[in-house]
Amino acid sequence: MHIGIQGELLASTFLEREGYTILEKNWRYQRAEVDIICRKEGVLVFVEVKSRTSDYLGDPIEAVGRNKQKHIIRAADAYVKQDVEFDEIRFDIVGVIINRKGQRVEHIQDAFYPTL
Repeated sequence: MHIGIQGELLASTFLEREGYTILEKNWRYQRAEVDIICRKEGVLVFVEVKSRTSDYLGDPIEAVGRNKQKHIIRAADAYVKQDVEFDEIRFDIVGVIINRKGQRVEHIQDAFYPTL
């Protein structure tokens, strides 16, 4: 299984165990894609998942640059215009490392803020 797909499955399972309800996976808007859209206690969360086999070249979370953030924010803006109910919005990153030693999932809440 491709590392990205495996990472997204692990991230989804992790979030569900933490009490999140998964609403969408790989939601697309124009050229942007949001890996996971979920909700917990009125908070609508847009999640970018970054998967790696090691952190040798840096933590997976560091791989979400400003350009990628802007794409996610634009997609989130389009998503909320679909008459979705929420109290607040948050942008999270889930970093996943998968290798022979095992798996590590790290969830960063409020990883970035919606400034265009």
